[in-house]
Order: sequence, then structure tokens, then C-alpha cells
Amino acid sequence: MFLSEAPHRRMRMNELAAACNLSLSGMTRVVNRLEKQGLVQRAKCQEDLRGWNAVLTDDGLARLQEAWPAHLASIRWHVLDNPTGHNLGSLAAALERVAITP
Repeated sequence: MFLSEAPHRRMRMNELAAACNLSLSGMTRVVNRLEKQGLVQRAKCQEDLRGWNAVLTDDGLARLQEAWPAHLASIRWHVLDNPTGHNLGSLAAALERVAITP
């Protein structure tokens, strides 16, 4: 998702790792797996030539767009449509923090 929203669908590996709350080595493993599937590719950073960017491929974007409806439906069912057992006050406070976060 972060790559799909980034300019030119690319982000530096360390920035992507931070956005996903992963270590750089953890992100490297994820990108390796996605790269083997043709969903992401790596490209040298043109700004300094030391770092690497992860780039979402056209196939990767298509796969993400396929998954969005099912993912959103699952979130809706688990969080909004099925509140049994959830502390609704805590849920409301969490959603408010998400809505305010830039």
C-alpha cells in the first residue's frame, strides 16, 4: 500500500521499512519474496547511488487492486460490523487517532 501511494510507486528501503514498522532486514526479506513473484523490483537510488528503492511493478499494483475489496470487506466485518466483545470506547478513540494522524 505504501508503495502504491508513493511518488512513482517507489520508496527507499529504509523508509518503507519504517513505514511498515519493520527492521531493514525484515523489509529486505519481504521485498525478496515479492521480487521473486514479480510484484516489486529494486532500483538504485538516483539521488545518492548508495541506497536502494523498492518499486511496485504494474503486476504488483494489479495484485494490490485485486486484494483491496476483500481486505476492506474483512476489516469492515471484523471491526465495524461485528462489535461483540470489543470495547467500543477504545475502538472509537483509536479510530479518532487514526483520522487525526497526518
